[in-house]
Amino acid sequence: MIDVRLDGAALAQMRLSVSPAFEAIAWLRLAASGRRHAVHGDPGPAARLALRDRDVALVAQALPTGGNGGYTLDLLTPKPWMGPVESLLDRQLGVMTETPPEAVADQLCAGRFPQGRMPVEVRSAMENGTFARRAANGLLRFWRFVFAESWPGVRSTLETDLAARFTVIGTAGIGRMLGTLHRDVGWTGSSLSIGTSAYQETFDLDGQELVLCPTAVGWPRLAAQCCDPNDAVLVYPANGLVPSRPASDSGLPELVGTSRAAILRDLDVARSTHELSTRWRLAPATVSYHLGVLLRSGLVSRRRDRRVVFYHRTEQGDAVLGLRAGVLQS
Repeated sequence: MIDVRLDGAALAQMRLSVSPAFEAIAWLRLAASGRRHAVHGDPGPAARLALRDRDVALVAQALPTGGNGGYTLDLLTPKPWMGPVESLLDRQLGVMTETPPEAVADQLCAGRFPQGRMPVEVRSAMENGTFARRAANGLLRFWRFVFAESWPGVRSTLETDLAARFTVIGTAGIGRMLGTLHRDVGWTGSSLSIGTSAYQETFDLDGQELVLCPTAVGWPRLAAQCCDPNDAVLVYPANGLVPSRPASDSGLPELVGTSRAAILRDLDVARSTHELSTRWRLAPATVSYHLGVLLRSGLVSRRRDRRVVFYHRTEQGDAVLGLRAGVLQS
């Protein structure tokens, strides 16, 4: 059990935010461990290719390899600071770069590798003081070459969750919202209790803010980062994600959720992103993300007519609707 005690000043400063760094690290962790995500599927060949980059590989070697739990270096997931969402990643990477060498060594030696079995490249970067800078560079490269394309859709999912949390705060209060984050999170009126068999710790946040961050890529994990009161974060699984059933069809594990299924059904005639956005009341970026998944899966095709791109369901898409109706049912 982890208890996070919050005084009045800490409760007053508590806020909610997306964390681009956490989402990218979660995707990198999947790629490095060779696992699939229950909702988002296989990280893909681009993610595995990115692991050949020396700095991306350095970050991967410092990540836990198990499917659940394990200590992720706090420096890799700094709390998102207040400001526009578009600037959050740059700010997080800046904080990562500026992590003092002694903090890097503490997190690696006492946190991630307490038994001393540290990869040679990680130890070398720690000892020569370049780990933080290289880690930030590796995450930035992974973001640019792998994760940036998926970010609009991920961000939309996260912001939908945040909007729902804000509604709960406005109608029922912050205590009620805290009690609905996760089945293993409880609010006592003065502290957050986080159920875990791995840790027995108590943290006092006296006047320091706690940032609550939903995660789509880290779903369904719950992560508490409270060792440094100035960098306190609680990451909880975003609502609205549904695990897919295993399937042999290429790309099909990503085909999850009522919005994407509705879009696929609607493409019996060619439609543009703008038209789909209007018909289904979805943000254009969200529609673009869903269409990208469907296109990579071979379920839709596209053609350009002057300045407008139209999407149309393929024969494979028709087959999926016929053979996988149970998966795609709204």
